[in-house]
Amino acid sequence: MSGITDVARLAGVSKATASRALSGRGYVSQETRQRVNDAAKAIGYVPWSNASSLVTGRTRNVGVVIPYINRWFFGEVLEGIESTLVADGYDLTLYQLPPDAEHRRRVFEYFLVRKRVDALVAVGIELTLHEIELLDTLGTPAVGIGGVVDGIPTFSVDDVAAARLATEHLLSLGHERILHLGGNQDAEVDFHVHAQRLAGFRDALADAGLAGQGDHRECLYTIEAGYSAALTLLADPRTRPTGIVAACDEIGIGAILAARQLGIAVPGSLSIVGIDGHDLADMFGLTTIAQHPRRQGAEAARRVLAALEGEAAPGGGWEPFPVELVVRTSTTAPAAQRV
Repeated sequence: MSGITDVARLAGVSKATASRALSGRGYVSQETRQRVNDAAKAIGYVPWSNASSLVTGRTRNVGVVIPYINRWFFGEVLEGIESTLVADGYDLTLYQLPPDAEHRRRVFEYFLVRKRVDALVAVGIELTLHEIELLDTLGTPAVGIGGVVDGIPTFSVDDVAAARLATEHLLSLGHERILHLGGNQDAEVDFHVHAQRLAGFRDALADAGLAGQGDHRECLYTIEAGYSAALTLLADPRTRPTGIVAACDEIGIGAILAARQLGIAVPGSLSIVGIDGHDLADMFGLTTIAQHPRRQGAEAARRVLAALEGEAAPGGGWEPFPVELVVRTSTTAPAAQRV
């Protein structure tokens, strides 16, 4: 089996230089680093991470805590985190945190205490004061994707502003009979995303002098729930809105399918705008507020790696992540204004 000595001999450098080049610790010229890496590849040498961790105290492993794995947003965030960590030579350990309090306690008080990870990224998880104090005691830097969490830096889209932007798009086209679809308060998640998106919708209407005129129907954040809810609310032409602000793109796609089922033209008779920038939005021509979750994941990974190198500012604080309005074929002016 090839070892570090063989790599050093083939590259024409000392064993210490070869070790520094492969670990990334200490100064080595770019030319020498490349020569050492080429030598390692040539003989199939792979550094033993456990040996490195004994010297540096690092596992080169970052933990990620997340509430869901099989939902689009979280899957996209994970891809962004993973690709960025791997590019920097780090592994990823994933912990799904369901509502079970005992499971969550074990993750923080058993797995993390055993120093299995160097740092932590919390995705959509509102860390408790006890959990933050535990991370601080362990010297484990953390970054969050979500709302304000005292003690750690976080960032996320401003859900109020995103929903406001979606609603303002319909208002700018001349719609006044607008309905908000989504925001099931019984299925609320950490940081109250559902309530914030509903608040942004209502704020935009109030600013347009339409306070109290926007209807709201609750449904889960799925295509199926959006389809089922839209079938009911669009069935009666006397109460049918001219525009729908869907709390997420999946609901918006469900509403488009329901409109097709009922023979309602989108956008001829009904305009629909969503929030998220889902991969399927383009296929359905859905106008959306894109929040780029894969970019969010990559940014979280970059920030936590910077924290490990001592480059991040201490303390907490929340920052908004930028969104963009992507106009497609699901929105236009109301039919009455196009005559």
